[in-house]
Amino acid sequence: MPDEAGLNDTILYVCTTCRAEGDTSETRAGTRLLAALREQATGAGAPRIEGVECLSVCKRPCTVAVASPGRWTYVYGDLDAEASARTILTGIGLYAGTSDGIVPWRERPEAFRKGVVARIPSFTNPTDTP
Repeated sequence: MPDEAGLNDTILYVCTTCRAEGDTSETRAGTRLLAALREQATGAGAPRIEGVECLSVCKRPCTVAVASPGRWTYVYGDLDAEASARTILTGIGLYAGTSDGIVPWRERPEAFRKGVVARIPSFTNPTDTP
């Protein structure tokens, strides 16, 4: 399990403009997912959860991205607005428990194994490289 510091420096971005195909709800699926995540992520050591206007993965709603200093960033799509919050938080906990953000494939929640859209290397300041 990650320590409190691992989760505290982890940011979960949630696309609030995601709209699932056939969804007729007035509130977009991404906004509902954001609300469910915030409701379930309570207490010390919870990741920071931020709604963002668009992650440009419109063909795979709902979409989230997880980032942390010094770790790879991941983008996940095809998440269910109402049922994915607990799964996402479990996956974020696994991510925060690593030094580089890479959770072994078999240890990832199934939604993360199937829903990965992108894996982006951690940012390196060009002045820090030889």
